[in-house]
Amino acid sequence: MTNNILLVDDEQRMLDLLDLYLSPQGYNCKKAISGTEAIKLVEEESFDLILLDIMMPQFDGWKTCKEIREISEVPIIMVTARDQKTDIVRGLKIGADDYITKPFDEDELLARVQALLRRTTNQNIIEINELVWDGEKYKLHYRNQNITLTPKEFTMLGHLMKNPERVFSREQLIDLVWGFNSDIDGRTVDSHVRNIREKVRQSGFPIDHFFKTVWGVGYKWMNGE
Repeated sequence: MTNNILLVDDEQRMLDLLDLYLSPQGYNCKKAISGTEAIKLVEEESFDLILLDIMMPQFDGWKTCKEIREISEVPIIMVTARDQKTDIVRGLKIGADDYITKPFDEDELLARVQALLRRTTNQNIIEINELVWDGEKYKLHYRNQNITLTPKEFTMLGHLMKNPERVFSREQLIDLVWGFNSDIDGRTVDSHVRNIREKVRQSGFPIDHFFKTVWGVGYKWMNGE
């Protein structure tokens, strides 16, 4: 299957260079020369991976990454000349999956792209007892019945379903869903959990057997009792 990769950089030369490296390997590359253009493309099309520059005018990579995380779980590799540890940590905390600095080696870039695609391909679609969380189409459905969740609810449920048996604290869910520097509190997490449970319950799926509260700590997903 051909992987679709979105290249985001304000320098056409860099976009062309990335395309030159990736296209011969069988990747289908699309280019965006600004953060706003990238967000629009993510809203309209499906991508398997994004290579995202940070130092762009007006709408930089930080903002672009945050906005994309509002609507999509697509894997993101930051590609930038900024190599300070604080920048790397910041990128990972706002939702990036990996980080590579310029100038980069072609082989290293390809290896990182391949590794990230391997890690995420099997987690784009999760099916448990006919409940399907589809990260590619951004849909949740049970027995062909669509369940409408908000972007935050969808993202939260995805994190839980991808990590069965793992207990997530409210603080961890806030960092994963809203971002590290968010001023959201635990009550908002609880409200989203109630909404998810109610919406999924209405479809007929027995969510209470799978979506568990760990009192005093947070929440977890179990694939069966």
